[in-house]
Amino acid sequence: MSSSLAAIILSVKPSFSLKPKPKPKPLICRFNLLSFKIKTNPHSGLQLGPRMSVAFCLSPSEAAAHIVVQDDLDAFLRVILDLGRCPEARYLGEFERHYLRNTKVSMKELEHAQNAVGEFGGDNRAGIEGTLHRISAIRSRRGMIVGLTCRVGRAISGHVDMVHDLLQYGKSILFVGKPGVGKTTVMREIARVLADEFHKRVVIVDTSNEIGGDGNIPHSAIGGARRMQVPESSMQHAIMIEAVENHMPEVIMVDEIGTEAEAHACRSIAERGVMLIGTAHGQRLENIIKNPTLSDLVGGVETVTLGDDEARSRHCQKTVLERQAPPTFHFLIEMRNRHYWVTHQGGVLFPGTIGEMDNLSSLPNQSQIIQPVQ
Repeated sequence: MSSSLAAIILSVKPSFSLKPKPKPKPLICRFNLLSFKIKTNPHSGLQLGPRMSVAFCLSPSEAAAHIVVQDDLDAFLRVILDLGRCPEARYLGEFERHYLRNTKVSMKELEHAQNAVGEFGGDNRAGIEGTLHRISAIRSRRGMIVGLTCRVGRAISGHVDMVHDLLQYGKSILFVGKPGVGKTTVMREIARVLADEFHKRVVIVDTSNEIGGDGNIPHSAIGGARRMQVPESSMQHAIMIEAVENHMPEVIMVDEIGTEAEAHACRSIAERGVMLIGTAHGQRLENIIKNPTLSDLVGGVETVTLGDDEARSRHCQKTVLERQAPPTFHFLIEMRNRHYWVTHQGGVLFPGTIGEMDNLSSLPNQSQIIQPVQ
């Protein structure tokens, strides 16, 4: 596969000068479909910083022109390629579109990219072997690929520092956050810490190969943790149970818990004394509680009719929603953004009725804001 098919080029532009400067020597780390090229000019006096140039080249031709866009590398998330539209880059926390060139994506370019990536799975996702990148496809009604989302995966250390003390308890932890907030990156780092520093037997149920990367050999970012791949996303709950029954793990890690069967599998695993680390889409604890598919992760919800005296003492209606059972996860962490988390802890992830959720953050020993030390 030609590395010129698609490349993300990171370069630091030197300051303007009338004197010609020697051509910089690029340090290239090839990643098949996505390759990173870091260019530095030793005479510019510049160091690789957060302000870098990003370019994306689609054509299989080495001489194809590409457009450079200036932005923050740390916030760079993905490149979007839609048929008949200009390719664009997306950044964390920004809604503005950053177009990478003025010409539109052609069907020939998408076909060339598809041939380079290979076969997409049933969830329309594919990876690049040896990397953490992910390519997702959008298909037409006839099954033709008309769009690609090229998501850049990173192995970033230091994310676990905010919850390192929670890992020592050996209790299950659920991370809740919207897409792109860094849940998978945190899972990857936690797997390494638990396996290498805490010497736990860690098994990752990697449905889309996002945690351990594509290919048969897992990425070094997960350390000594083992990885079980899932043939179809609908089989994730079955592979979770298989991991517990066959491989004697102390910790099971699963990304993107999204179905009722997976929620029930999590409860079954927790009841067997195995530590669970999982993620789910949402913004707040309240979103999980009110989601009928995932509410079992925090104990489930049932309708209860209160007596007159009890309703009067609670200052609520006689019919309320209360927790049905103990929560599957002992800690729930809301990832508001990459550097601002709120953790809910203890055996009572939400007290009393759903109406009391607004006051949860003020209750003692039940929620805590955690931020990295500057």
